[in-house]
Amino acid sequence: MAKKISIDPITRLEGHGKIAIFLDDAGGVEDCYFQIPELRGFERFVVGRPIEELPRIVTRICGVCPASHHMASAKAVDGCFGHQIAPLALKLRDLYYHAHYIHSHIAHFYALAAPDFVCGPDSDPATRNVLGVVAKVGLEIGGAVVRARAQAQKIQQIVGGRTTHLVWCLPGGVSKGIKKEELDAIRPMVDELYDFTQFSLKLFKDVVLGNPAYVDLILNGPYTLDVQQMGLVDENNAPNFYDGKVRVVDFQGNEICKYAPEEYTQNVAEHVEPWTYLKFPYLKKRGWKGFVEGIDSSIYCATPLARLNVADRMATPAAQEAYEEMFSTLGQKPCRALLAQHWARLVEMVFDAEMLRKYRDDPEITGDAFRVVPDRITGEGVGIVEAMRGTLTHHYTCDEKGVCTSANLIVGTTNNNAAIHMVTKKVAKAMIRPGAEPTQGILNMIEMAFRAFDPCFSCATHSLPGQMPLEVRIFKAGEPHREFRRGC
Repeated sequence: MAKKISIDPITRLEGHGKIAIFLDDAGGVEDCYFQIPELRGFERFVVGRPIEELPRIVTRICGVCPASHHMASAKAVDGCFGHQIAPLALKLRDLYYHAHYIHSHIAHFYALAAPDFVCGPDSDPATRNVLGVVAKVGLEIGGAVVRARAQAQKIQQIVGGRTTHLVWCLPGGVSKGIKKEELDAIRPMVDELYDFTQFSLKLFKDVVLGNPAYVDLILNGPYTLDVQQMGLVDENNAPNFYDGKVRVVDFQGNEICKYAPEEYTQNVAEHVEPWTYLKFPYLKKRGWKGFVEGIDSSIYCATPLARLNVADRMATPAAQEAYEEMFSTLGQKPCRALLAQHWARLVEMVFDAEMLRKYRDDPEITGDAFRVVPDRITGEGVGIVEAMRGTLTHHYTCDEKGVCTSANLIVGTTNNNAAIHMVTKKVAKAMIRPGAEPTQGILNMIEMAFRAFDPCFSCATHSLPGQMPLEVRIFKAGEPHREFRRGC
């Protein structure tokens, strides 16, 4: 048996990555590395730019969750101008963001996660994809998925002017509001999206919870971690994706801390390892203790499941009902079963749809007081939102002329980097047996460990541990001639 197993590239995610598994002499797993070979340098790109340009620049970090960066950046820029913002703009931003959430969660659940459960984790890789899902569930359901995602996109376009790479948020508010006729166009789409979230919950119950083998894999498989939980909550400890305080609880449910955005540097720090371009955030007051589980660990998860784990309740009635059913079925809260992330996303989608209904019916939503012009520069701001993949922090400083002097980003997937690395290793050790060559199904089940986090690596790669890896191969007359490597 080979001494090293590479899963390269890993599949059904945003960005690029690989898993390197090293075996001992008996053929068991000795070590496992979850490696990200790509780099993004936006924290350096924005220095020297007018601070109000940053919300438009950082959307280019990723085309999958550009609104998350746009919103966090806008909030940080608002801070640099003294937190002067029109109340209506807060509603409009939140409205847009809930539509963006639905759009993203649909993509992950149906296109990235569903093949493992609808087609089966050990099915043929050629059919273990979104087309295989459609073949299993039927064209009618496939069409409903496409329609729902398109409606969520259309709502974003109507509200913010664009679906991707927004230029909408400005210091003190937004550049456009919603007209009455635009709101009328949104109304029926909101109701259809709510119905779709209910349909998705039922599909999950029928296909996943209706299969005892899948339920056993979720509850009793190796996809668990005893680490802490993080999420943004409102004053009632209900999830709030746009605003609130960051709450951290341990895996037994005890609150560790609860902090405002400007207090994040007192609570979170970042560790760097030389074998990846992702940093490893940890709870600063506990110190970096390595990749260890336990009640004293400084590692945490910031995911859909973590958001529900740290919450005491949901802010809307149908989401509350789905929340209670999920934890009642799982039998534990906080829940350690990481594959339950997929269920948590569906609960969040119900909340998103109910919030769209709330704003749709708000008599103030078509008002025109959607921006105030700031009259001062205070020089520093921190914006925190819940990106679909975890707590997202943007921290900026600027000079007296409003020119950016520094920027730091802690991205949702970066928050989860240590947990992803740990659970991938844990699953590899459980799945790969000494003396037995791992099958494609086994390797896919190892990938399922990171896929539960819906990672976005284009967003998350900000570390510079060394030289960028480079591999150059020169061929002569069709044959290898020379080869150069650096950091590969």
